[in-house]
Amino acid sequence: MFLAYQISHWTHNLSPFLWKFPDSWGNWGPGGIRWYGISYLLGFISAYFLLLLYFKKNKSPYDSEQIMNLMTFQVLGVLIGGRIGYILLYQWESLVADPFMILRVWEGGMASHGGFIGVAVATIWYAKHSRQTIFPIADLLVSVVPPGLFFGRIANFINGELWGKTTNVSWGVLFPKAPDFMMGISRHPSQIYAALLEGFLPFLLIQYRFWKTDIATRCPGRLSGEFLILYACARIFGENFRQPDASLILGFSRGQFYSFFLCLGGILLIFLSKRYSSRSIKSSNR
Repeated sequence: MFLAYQISHWTHNLSPFLWKFPDSWGNWGPGGIRWYGISYLLGFISAYFLLLLYFKKNKSPYDSEQIMNLMTFQVLGVLIGGRIGYILLYQWESLVADPFMILRVWEGGMASHGGFIGVAVATIWYAKHSRQTIFPIADLLVSVVPPGLFFGRIANFINGELWGKTTNVSWGVLFPKAPDFMMGISRHPSQIYAALLEGFLPFLLIQYRFWKTDIATRCPGRLSGEFLILYACARIFGENFRQPDASLILGFSRGQFYSFFLCLGGILLIFLSKRYSSRSIKSSNR
């Protein structure tokens, strides 16, 4: 049975390293340049060049120096928020037993929901620090976030982690780290689904709204709300194919459960953006 599945399904054999560092004896050591780290780098680079394009096309007031200032806040928000979010949302029991695990970042572990919170805090901090209104900044940021989400999920697939539920579809994958690998049971490549649903699709839709409509200038904050709702719905749907990596909450995977709050946050943002726009129009008519 195992051999039959081996013939019909691809066995994941990708290395999590782009390049491994040799040890003092000339053998490959445990350290190296990981694809997961590269995915974060690609996400930040794509965000920088998109913001630079916005400036050149008069869609943003931020020049290269201001973009770097904004990106500095966002990098800190993503990394700190993602790490703390992973520990609090997915590894709380382990944290109670070993509080110092939160400092061992080299062991891996980031949560997208925590990253969103970190970015929100960083954006509020930046807006206050630079004495700007938060909604226009948030709209620019959500338009450049999806590529980073896409690259991150692709890195999850390369790492052979966060695999999907068992399946017999022809594109199912045999993940060596899965507990039933030796039984020849294939699983959904849910990381690829997530890359498309959470990264690629939102990128196309949000970019269309940003370039082809006046939503960002007419109703600042609405685009941010739309992105949160879009991401939350994509995550809730995609989690149906992913094997839960933590205990369920009220029958939902943690990714689904936390996404409900993102959806509510998106609805709240749209409501607040309408109030902000109405107030701005009244002020300009005085």
